[in-house]
Amino acid sequence: MTRSQIGRNADLSAVAMTHSTGAGGLKLVAVETAADRARFIELPYSLYADDPNFVPPLRNEAAALIGGIKGNPWFEHGRARLWLVERDGVVVGRISAQVDRLVLQHMGAGTGHWGMFECIDDQAVADLLIDTAEAWLRSEGMVRAQGPFSLSIWDEPGLLVEGFDRPPTVMMGHHLPYYQNLILARGYVGVKDMHTWQVSITKPFPEIVQRIVAASERNTKLVTRKVDKSRFAEEAALILDILNDAWATNWGFVPLTPAEIAFVGKKLKPIVFEDLIRIAEYEGVPVGFMIALPDINELTRDLGGRLFPFGWAKLLWRLRKPQVRRIRVPLMGIRKSLQGHRVASLMAFQMIEYIRRDALAAYGASEGEIGWILDDNGPMRSIADAIESKVTRTYRVYEKAL
Repeated sequence: MTRSQIGRNADLSAVAMTHSTGAGGLKLVAVETAADRARFIELPYSLYADDPNFVPPLRNEAAALIGGIKGNPWFEHGRARLWLVERDGVVVGRISAQVDRLVLQHMGAGTGHWGMFECIDDQAVADLLIDTAEAWLRSEGMVRAQGPFSLSIWDEPGLLVEGFDRPPTVMMGHHLPYYQNLILARGYVGVKDMHTWQVSITKPFPEIVQRIVAASERNTKLVTRKVDKSRFAEEAALILDILNDAWATNWGFVPLTPAEIAFVGKKLKPIVFEDLIRIAEYEGVPVGFMIALPDINELTRDLGGRLFPFGWAKLLWRLRKPQVRRIRVPLMGIRKSLQGHRVASLMAFQMIEYIRRDALAAYGASEGEIGWILDDNGPMRSIADAIESKVTRTYRVYEKAL
């Protein structure tokens, strides 16, 4: 064992010993076995048992997220450690800590992340979890910790701090209200807020938006088409290439790698519907896109997080022609070369209106959700305001110097 490895182990051991003494002693468990990973995955199902807005995540997806490079290409450029905390043999908390080479390149040298934080309402448990994550990040040379990220900004970033009164939409996180107090007590401060916006789609957008859409339809250089699912891998690569360009200057941006692009395309294909994804072309060149997804959480909520033995068949049947109340727009982007150009506004509102029409007619949806949107993303906030949407949930990323 090298001197640095000895130092790392000593640092983590000291954290565990500090918190495991006295009444109600806690036990820190490094997740290294399949059994420990299963317990890590299972914790939220018991913690949120009495939360009426909890949507049980599918266990197979949760397992893939933390299962290493075979299940998640994030591990090609990132490494993570997972821990559990037990009290009297019962798991009462969990956390991850991760270092991502792309985060170090794009968010700043020395920036480490933690996430997947779940915990009973007990500051001692939270202290042990967060202290352990911080100790590991220090041992990896990190000088600041940000969280929660589960595991990256492309998964479930931020902690829900406003909007606990409604279930999350597809691919969005949900947390218990007391988590923010547990984190603030550790000296963290909020550094970035992300909002989701709700809009009614049962009626036409305001007149000014209708005029913009009409103008876009008179512009012969602008064509908005549906995605072609028969060549979805190619279409997904195109969309995510535009995304990497469009979002490059956003806070927290980390580019998706080719392996991640292929992985995302494969993951999304079962819930992709051609009339809910638009690609905008200007002078024959694809320059913008908008992705909308039926709120699959409405279709999986009663499955209890299990696809087998019967959940898979139920979900497949429901996905044949899904009828949902909400449609979520998780991603939208226009290449930097056109951002600020009048045509960017034309194509944005055209894509939004076309998807609104189809979401209402084909999926029975009455509500759209846009987001998340960064609190300082002026152009997207302006679009959200123009279609008379309102903020329904806020997620916050916290930071602390190590």
